[in-house]
Amino acid sequence: MNTRALCHALLLALLASGTTFAHAHRAWLLPSATSFSGKEPWVTVDAAVSTDIFYADHNPLRLDGLSITAPDGSRIAPENIGSGKFRSTFDVKLAQPGTYKLAVVNESASASYKLNGETKRWRGAADAAAREIPAGAQDVKLTRMQSRNEVFLTTGKPSDGVLATTGIGLELRPVTHPNDLTAGTPASFVLTLDGKPAGGIEVLVIPGGVRYRDRLDEIKAVTDAAGRFSIRWPAPGMYWLSATHGATGPMDAAASSDAPARRASYSATFEVLPQ
Repeated sequence: MNTRALCHALLLALLASGTTFAHAHRAWLLPSATSFSGKEPWVTVDAAVSTDIFYADHNPLRLDGLSITAPDGSRIAPENIGSGKFRSTFDVKLAQPGTYKLAVVNESASASYKLNGETKRWRGAADAAAREIPAGAQDVKLTRMQSRNEVFLTTGKPSDGVLATTGIGLELRPVTHPNDLTAGTPASFVLTLDGKPAGGIEVLVIPGGVRYRDRLDEIKAVTDAAGRFSIRWPAPGMYWLSATHGATGPMDAAASSDAPARRASYSATFEVLPQ
C-alpha cells in the first residue's frame, strides 16, 4: 500500500471509530473515587487534557480556575498541588460529611483579524481583546469561550447544597444525585445556560478505558425544551460527559468585535457503581 492509500485508510478508520480531529483533545478531572466513608477521608484528583479519556498523554489541565465547594457552601483549598508533563494533581480533605463540588472554570477569547493586508490570530484572556488587538485591525472576528469541568464527591450521606447552579455559562443540575449512579439504572439531569433551561443541546457520554477499545462506545442524548435529559449507564466505571453550546471558533460570520460569538462548554466525570 502506498503512502497516500495508507493515509486514506487511517482517516477512514478514525472516522469509523468516531474520532475527529476537532475533538481530539478533551479536558477531564479524575478522582481516585467519588464516594467515601470513615472520618475525614482524602481524595486525589488527576487533571489533564488528552486524546484518550482518563489517559494523560497531552497536557496537564491548568488549575487557575479551580474551586472546591464544601457541603456547607464554604470554599476550601486544595492541598499538594503539582503539575507534570502530562497531568496536574491535587488532594482534597473531606472534613465535612456530605457532597462536595470540584470545578475548574475558565473564560478566554480567540480572534482573527487583518492588519496591513495579513490575516492574524489572537488568543488570550476574555477581557484582554480590546487592548491587545491592534487599533488598526480590520475584519475582526471574535469568539468568547466559557468552559466548566466538574466532579462531585460525597462522604457519608449525600447532600444537595452544592448541586445548585451559578447562573453563569453552561451548567448541569443533577436530578438524580451524581454520587448515586448504578449500572442499568437511568439518571436524570438538566442543562442550563445562564441559569435558564438549555434545550436542544447534544450531550456526549464516553466510558473510560477508550485506550483499550477499538471504538468510543459513546452514548448520545439531546436535551428537551426544559433542558432535561437522561442517561442509562451500561456498566460500572468512570464516565466523561460533555456538552457545548454556540460557536465553534472565531470564524463565525457574526463574530465581530462589537458582537462577539460565544462558545460555552461543560464537562464532568461520574462514577457508576454495580447494582
